Amino acid sequence: MDKKNIAISMTIYEWFRQVTFPLMPVHLQTVHKDIKTLVMKTKQGKDLVHILDVGGRTTPYTIGIPARVTLLDVPQEPGVKAQLGLGFTETNLKQIQKKRSNISGFIIQDMTKSTLNDNQYDGVVSVEVIEHVEADARFVRNIYKVIKPGGWAYFTTPNGDYIKNEGPDKNPDHIRHYTKIQLQTLLETYFDTVDVHYAVKTGPYRVQGLKSYSLKRPLQTLKSIYANIVNRFQSKGIENTSQETAHLVAIGYK
Repeated sequence: MDKKNIAISMTIYEWFRQVTFPLMPVHLQTVHKDIKTLVMKTKQGKDLVHILDVGGRTTPYTIGIPARVTLLDVPQEPGVKAQLGLGFTETNLKQIQKKRSNISGFIIQDMTKSTLNDNQYDGVVSVEVIEHVEADARFVRNIYKVIKPGGWAYFTTPNGDYIKNEGPDKNPDHIRHYTKIQLQTLLETYFDTVDVHYAVKTGPYRVQGLKSYSLKRPLQTLKSIYANIVNRFQSKGIENTSQETAHLVAIGYK
């Protein structure tokens, strides 16, 4: 299957998401653009790049990406994971199969206990996952192992230089928030080359942009769309700005 065939087979859901990406929160826009760029740089001849999306669940980040995507996540357990919608369930597995055309498989397993073969994937995507993982060094090591030589791993996580996971706003399922130096040091233990930078300006426009879109709330939807457009311009050129930025983006090259 080539890129053209993927485009033809895209579902209505995927077409809708593709069209509305420019109106979505800036983090989603940034991640989708970055992954697409990495895939196109990796693509050779007519072979499709094979990506492992760790913690993928119902992830929109790889929608429309010209690649084969395998989703990996743990099974959902009662408690905090169920409350936050984390992990695979039979219901969301069926929903994903109906909505997504570039999904080539599902793996239900903990990446820290990976049984996957080495040198299997061209790239690995891990978006807002590593902050949930207790054994983070083992998590990164196992991701590194499954990547083919010349491949890459793409991570995003909250910016611990600015957003502290403490006090009344503490996220109960976050183990830690990394500073840029901490994340760089962790990834450099395994990857040959690492790029870590800041992304997405914080503030009222980002907060408003994260509010859900709904036909039942047209005014809120319009406000959120406008906020995301403004936040996209606010977020340009802030790769080295540690304060008032929401995320760290890291790419490790093998």
